[in-house]
This record gives sequence, C-alpha cells and structure tokens, in this order.
Amino acid sequence: MRATYMYGAGDVRIQEVPDAALQQPTDAVVRIVRSCICGSDLHPYHSMPTVPEGSPMGHEFVGVVEDIGSGVSTLTRGDFVIAPFAWSDGTCQFCREGLQTSCEHGGFWAAGGIGGGQAEAVRVPQADGTLVKVPGIGEDSTLLHSLLTLSDVYGTGWHAAHQAHVTQGDTVAVIGDGAVGLMAVLSAKQMGAEQIILMGRHTVRIDLGRTFGATDVVAERGAEGIAKVRELTGGHGATKVLEAVGHVPAYDQAVGIVRPGGVISRVGVPQYEEAPIGFGSLFGGNITLAGGPAPVRAYIEELLPAVLDGTVNPGLVFDSTVDLDGVPDGYRAMDDRKALKVLIRS
Repeated sequence: MRATYMYGAGDVRIQEVPDAALQQPTDAVVRIVRSCICGSDLHPYHSMPTVPEGSPMGHEFVGVVEDIGSGVSTLTRGDFVIAPFAWSDGTCQFCREGLQTSCEHGGFWAAGGIGGGQAEAVRVPQADGTLVKVPGIGEDSTLLHSLLTLSDVYGTGWHAAHQAHVTQGDTVAVIGDGAVGLMAVLSAKQMGAEQIILMGRHTVRIDLGRTFGATDVVAERGAEGIAKVRELTGGHGATKVLEAVGHVPAYDQAVGIVRPGGVISRVGVPQYEEAPIGFGSLFGGNITLAGGPAPVRAYIEELLPAVLDGTVNPGLVFDSTVDLDGVPDGYRAMDDRKALKVLIRS
C-alpha cells in the first residue's frame, strides 16, 4: 500500500510500504477514505532533521473497517469510523476521566511503530476504545469533510473553549486564523460567547471566521494588536483567550489581552519550553493558564449530532483537495498560505 513519509524538513514522499495488518487481538485495520494535512504537520516540515528511514505522517482520518482482531467487540467489518488523533483503550483511569491523550496504554499515530493517517490504510491499536462508528454514512457522503474535522481540529477548538470554561455572555479572543482557531471561534459561539474577537490577517480565513461567529477582527499584532483588543473590550481585555498558534509571540499576545481573573487556554502545539508565568504576567492578575493536547475522543459523540443534522458545517475549513500522490503539493500549498487546510482523498 502507499503512505506518506517525511525524510526531513520539506522532504515529503509517497512510497510503498507493507500493507496494514492485525498484530494484536485488540487491533482493527481501517481503509482510509479521507485524511488531511494538519497545521501541526508544518512544524516538522520546517524543522525536522534528516532521517534516513523517514517518518510516517498524518493523524486525522475517517474510513471503513476492513478487519478486526478477535478481541474487538464493538466494531464489525464495513463500519464507517472516525479516528481521533490519539488512540486509547477507553478503560484506564485517564480515559474514564475524559483524558484519552494521557491513556496508560495509548499513543499517537505515526509514532512508536504505528502508521500515519496520510495513507491508504492503517492498523488501529485499541480499536474498541479508539474508533467511533457512524451508522448510515457512505463513502460518497457530503458530510465527510465535516466528519473528518471531528478527528482533530473541531475537537481541538472545542477543547480550547471547554478548558477556558467559555459560557453565556463571555468575551472571547481567539489568537490564530488557522483551522483550529476557526474551530475555536465556532465552539465559543456554540457555548454562548457574546463577543468573539478573532486575531488574524488573512481575508478568506477572516470571512470564514465571521461565518462561524466572530464579531470582531483584529489584524494587528504585538503591542498594536493588544491595544486594539483592549479598546474593543472597554480597556479590560478578554475574559477568555484561546491560543491556537503555539509560538511565543502568540503566547505573549495572550498574556497582553487577557483581563484580570481571566483564562488563557492553549491548544496550539507549543514550539517553546518556557513562557512567562510570574507576577507581572499571570500571577498578579489571578489569571488561569489552561489547555493542552485535546482528548478529542471525549468530545466526538457530543459534537457529532450537530454535524449529522447540518446545524454546523466545520468542513468549510477544507479549501483544497488532493489525492495521495498530491500530498507533497498539499504541504507546499499550506506552507505558502495558499491553502487553509488540505483534504486528502485516499
């Protein structure tokens, strides 16, 4: 079968690899119908050192169950399933608490000998705990785009708002107009935020952000951006700040715009090890720092009904489609900001 591998910064290749196959009784094999390129995939695309054996890529996919191990009890061949970006057993103490990204027996795609989602098929460990089947969905469904967002970006945007405890009447600022930031806007709107300030500067993305519920847009960055947000919030700042970028300037922006007693919720994968948390940044203002890798498995059943009935259409974040051979071009398009999020038809 074919799969995407990265061999170093900017070096993405499609190659033949052994077919995905069962290894444990708790495994399933899923034929991938749709996958995509994530903004977080651009981090290694920019900085990954050369690796002679390459590294599999991709952590978001939906597909059809092709085979199941003898220990799998909740799935059958032919089920259409959503795969969260982390696999988990669903039974350990952390899974029971809704923290599947900390599963004692889990892990992440494209790591530890597990294949990636930008491929024709993948072995799914802990299939019962990981996969969410969606009855009645065919491979030509018009909902595939939106269902795929439940694998990561919609659940991650929801996690940002959830961890910030966004509630009715809140003033929310979202830093970043990528797919996760736009999903954070959508999620804050669903949770009842009254004012949603999107900090971004790309016209198409901003327009989509307004569609999802943004009431204001701030294109400025640094001190100028901080001043603009404070002007929009009566000088106080935002009660909840959702940071969906992961770089130090975005964190500094969050600290600058959060009001005393507010919450900063980070879901952009941090590309730094240290950040200000002292008296002059968080401590003095009684500011809460929250967020983390989203346990999207905990949210899929909650978010799924609105996708299925068309109440929300998170699949609008996909603005480009490639087949598997076109994945290297998809990476370049996202890196050049010519695409917001690239869908892959396997």
